[in-house]
Amino acid sequence: MNAADIKKNGELIIENVEKVIVGKREILRKVLVAMLSGGHVLLEDMPGTGKTTLAKALAKSIDITCTRVQFTPDLLPSDLTGINFYNQKLSEFSFRKGPLFTNLLLADEINRATPRTQSSLLESMEEATVTVDSVTYKLDKPYFVIATQNPIETQGTFPLPEAQLDRFFMKLSMGYLDRNSEVEMLSRGRSGSALDSISAVATGADICEMQQAVKEIAVSEDIKGYIVDIIHATRDHGNARLGVSPRGAIALMRGAQANAALDGRDFVTPDDVKAVAPAILSHRIIAKGGAAIRGENASGKIVDDVLASVAVPTEKIEG
Repeated sequence: MNAADIKKNGELIIENVEKVIVGKREILRKVLVAMLSGGHVLLEDMPGTGKTTLAKALAKSIDITCTRVQFTPDLLPSDLTGINFYNQKLSEFSFRKGPLFTNLLLADEINRATPRTQSSLLESMEEATVTVDSVTYKLDKPYFVIATQNPIETQGTFPLPEAQLDRFFMKLSMGYLDRNSEVEMLSRGRSGSALDSISAVATGADICEMQQAVKEIAVSEDIKGYIVDIIHATRDHGNARLGVSPRGAIALMRGAQANAALDGRDFVTPDDVKAVAPAILSHRIIAKGGAAIRGENASGKIVDDVLASVAVPTEKIEG
């Protein structure tokens, strides 16, 4: 599969999801960038902005299995991974798979679960495996996690630690609709659930093939140097207590490759890096001082400062 095929398939998927999600094309594109990069997405926004609907529409558009788990304080790790139970018919222990055994996992309100339960996601996100009682099971591909959390709720929540935030490829916010988009949403709602009206336009195998093709998108030495300069600048910024990790540098390159592929190009440009950098880097930076919400605003400002200050490669980028 080449870049032109990726662009065509990507447009089909986005247009199909747009039959359900109105006015959020840029967010849909970034979610697809994360999926094609083999990463996972944290959606943080107000209740009722379409986070859950987006995940369901994406899964239906690709014809993959989707499991939704409502995270609560009493949710246990075994509720996600599955358990070994004694099967009386077989007179032996059998493994009952948990909801992690899916293609797209929607972890709804992830910050309501305890840190112990949150951490049970890490192996599946990083290795695409689940280990129960010393036995490791491989998850089907593609495997994609969309986690959601509401920023306005703090009572009974457990904020994700920085190390866990770093495991998410992107952190996105849906935001409210503009007036015209919200009117269109109301008009669509008269005919019942929009989710019921869409069908698959791609398959899980297509996504796996696209993921492999994205890895082949050319990244010149100048672009690699530009990415590293951006990462180092986040660590050296005067308002940053902790900059972006090496994992973040890899994520930035992969995201730029996916962005280029969705544009139908087989090489990365500086604009590809800039397009995905805020969503990939902001949540990986810890700003100095202030409350969490101020820190997040500050980390976004740090990324803006870095992108404005780091010299952009001027040589012609050839594929």
